[in-house]
Amino acid sequence: MTDDNKTVTIDDVEYPLEALSETARAQLNNLTAVDEEIARLNAQLAIAHTARAAYASVLKSELPKES
Repeated sequence: MTDDNKTVTIDDVEYPLEALSETARAQLNNLTAVDEEIARLNAQLAIAHTARAAYASVLKSELPKES
């Protein structure tokens, strides 16, 4: 499929990619890259949250028992 057949929807309006200016296409590419980076960072954050919960659990199990 060529760009001639592709469209992008922005604010509920569909635009053919061929109708976008070079600047608009560049910004679309930038948005795509940023969305991918946000997804990557969210995955990293999920890993960090999981690790934090595990560390907290181990810490609690190592605390002196109250009598």
